[in-house]
Amino acid sequence: MTSPSSATTESVVRYRSWQSDDSLDEITGLLHLAYRVLADQGFNYTATYQDVSTTLRRLQNGQAFVAEQAGTIIGTITLYAPGPKSSCAWYTHAAHFGQFAVRPGFQRCGVGSRLLELVETRAKTAGVAELALDTAEGATKLCSWYERRGYRLVQHVTWSGKTYRSVVLSKTL
Repeated sequence: MTSPSSATTESVVRYRSWQSDDSLDEITGLLHLAYRVLADQGFNYTATYQDVSTTLRRLQNGQAFVAEQAGTIIGTITLYAPGPKSSCAWYTHAAHFGQFAVRPGFQRCGVGSRLLELVETRAKTAGVAELALDTAEGATKLCSWYERRGYRLVQHVTWSGKTYRSVVLSKTL
């Protein structure tokens, strides 16, 4: 795999819609790698342990995007429409994103920022007024990263089976 600092033509990162022939094993492995530091802190995010069938279901339930470099998927994010049956009150009227990850060697290189901008633009184009996410309340660096991008706290939620309370952060588009 090409390193993020390589200056070759191959090092160009391509952002595109997820395709059904993308490797689910590769995306699932990427999620496990990207969330490992959070798992090591005691946060049992679904992405830390999910299997390939969960990855597929989550990709298919929204509009999924990937970042790819030299044929390797290095990032992913999925945009979900508001859902009247959501157990998170805010998600009943706000779109949200999840399954958001960047391969560790490519973090802090702008890949995550670009994926987030892609989802924000897609949501805004679709007429979405609010875009939200949830993350562990104790993941303070991650929460700060979102706050610097204009996301604000709107509610707390405790998801079934999780070892932590989540913050729901939202941004007016």
